[in-house]
Amino acid sequence: MNYDPAIAAAISANPAFTELFPPPPPGVSELVHARKVAAGLFAPFAEYYAKKLPEPSQYVTFDKRIPVDGGEINATYVRPAGGPEDTYPVLVWFHAGGWMLGGLESDDIHLRTVSVELKLAVLNVDYRHSPEYTFPIPFEDSYTAVKWVVEHAVELKVDLKKGFLVGGDSAGGNMSAAIALKARDDPFFSGRPLTGQYLREPATVHPDAVPDKYKDELRSFSEFTDTPVLNTKTMNSFLTTYAPQPSDTRISPLLAASHAGLPPAFVQVQEFDPLRDEGKLYEKFLRQAGVPTKLIQYPGCFHAFHYCLPAIPPAVKLDRDAREGLKWLLAQKNES
Repeated sequence: MNYDPAIAAAISANPAFTELFPPPPPGVSELVHARKVAAGLFAPFAEYYAKKLPEPSQYVTFDKRIPVDGGEINATYVRPAGGPEDTYPVLVWFHAGGWMLGGLESDDIHLRTVSVELKLAVLNVDYRHSPEYTFPIPFEDSYTAVKWVVEHAVELKVDLKKGFLVGGDSAGGNMSAAIALKARDDPFFSGRPLTGQYLREPATVHPDAVPDKYKDELRSFSEFTDTPVLNTKTMNSFLTTYAPQPSDTRISPLLAASHAGLPPAFVQVQEFDPLRDEGKLYEKFLRQAGVPTKLIQYPGCFHAFHYCLPAIPPAVKLDRDAREGLKWLLAQKNES
């Protein structure tokens, strides 16, 4: 694979990229070890954006507890400081991690910079994880959080008419696409619909549910068996742990009978990513259904590279494109 030069150098210098989940130390469970390794993998992202964090006077942030079926979940909310009468569009964000890794800290610092720059409120959701909570609990937690924003818009100083977006990375992108699909048909959102979806390197179809007629367009899942961070084996492990019904559109939004009427979508995919082709095919399905879309592929890059190597040129471009993509989604709302 012809990796971007900065990525190739990092892979050569750091064996962790090719041995992401070595056996745990004695006395440590595989799950605890995997979560610790993942936290270390995501740490450079937070460290990089901590240096770019605006002055505390420019934003307001606080923790929230959101009631869900069977308990509560944590979320972090951030918005620009603004004046007493100011209201903001909102992005509800879902983190990456194969439905079992990651958390609020994965994106918290980065989302603060986005909030201030774009004058955008952001709710960062920590849905419950598998294997403790398998499908569909993480999805339903996330869906409940989106509805919670509607119910608490005044308290949050959110104006849904200015923009009501969902977004996420990888597993979070999967849930964002599926949430947009479910919300389209949910009377709860009548008169207050989602207005955009940001899908970063999303999973959009379970490999066991791919229709034969699309298999030629979905080769990346079986091709990338040894890519860093995410490969076919790792993704299959995540899916086995999450344990969804493959044909359920809450895991496979690609399989929806129709994609018409969904909110505009901004999609980012990596060249050397098992999920590449399903992200591209989902964008194609949306576009063919009349949904405004924008798709960007990053050549020479692997899944989640921006978390590990946030300062290299492709990661800087991905972030710049993301901010422009969010602006585009908000502009689509203004044009509708």
